[in-house]
Amino acid sequence: MISGRCECHRVRFQIDGEINDYSHCHCSQCRRLHGAAFASFAGVERTAFRYLSGESDISSYASSDSHQRLFCKHCGSNILVELSAEPDALYVAMGVIEGNPKLPPAYHIFMGSKAPWYEFDNGGEQYDTFPDE
Repeated sequence: MISGRCECHRVRFQIDGEINDYSHCHCSQCRRLHGAAFASFAGVERTAFRYLSGESDISSYASSDSHQRLFCKHCGSNILVELSAEPDALYVAMGVIEGNPKLPPAYHIFMGSKAPWYEFDNGGEQYDTFPDE
């Protein structure tokens, strides 16, 4: 069982399953929304994810036609991203996951737009856009 929460503790969730995808996104949207050089996400099956509390405290932002970003409307913690092309998956922000869950090998996406001020020395596969493009 994997658990997580937002900073203000209103939103709490549980994942009854494994993390099947582990990515670091370097796109400009993720950098701005997370306030960091890149954002790390855990891909999980939608059916494995459930809110324990605070579902009514979630707000969403459509950052593109295909990406819906969910966050706590009180503290601003990024909770997850839904992709319209992957209706059975959710991408949970690693920063809100508690503990040290087992992770598959990591990969990096949108390296073509990475922060110019960040010196990248991290391992893993690297893609200029999405892996399948």
